[in-house]
Amino acid sequence: MAGLYFDEFRVDQVFRHEIRRTVTEADNVWFCAATYNPAQIHIDADYCAKTEFGRPLMNSIFTLGLVIGLSVQDTTLGTTVANLGMTDVKFPAPVFAGDTLNSVTTVLNVRESASRPTQGIVTFRHDGYNQRGELVATCLRQALMHKRPVQ
Repeated sequence: MAGLYFDEFRVDQVFRHEIRRTVTEADNVWFCAATYNPAQIHIDADYCAKTEFGRPLMNSIFTLGLVIGLSVQDTTLGTTVANLGMTDVKFPAPVFAGDTLNSVTTVLNVRESASRPTQGIVTFRHDGYNQRGELVATCLRQALMHKRPVQ
């Protein structure tokens, strides 16, 4: 399913995204390398064995990107102009290689753009859960969206 246009979003609309993804150690190492993040908590198994977690944590920005990415096919694929911002980002539980994440998106606000008559702004709350149903990531995202083209 392609993304929805601005006109198709309603406050309190909830999307339970079907696509899930199991995260891997390779995802974590690649993402840390690609973003130049050398934090031991993500890439050094020996160091992590001595922490309260006992193993490397998935990079939280990777987790956030995945939680939002899992929502794209149902909500914004091909209909987004741009992301305007992300706020209220929280990671209430750790994510480890081998966890399977899923995403739920709720529409919090829909408003016309004051300066762009063919576009509007949608505020989404993205919640990411692991295979045990534990909330592992949440954020608010404001996206500038195309309105349905006039025919």
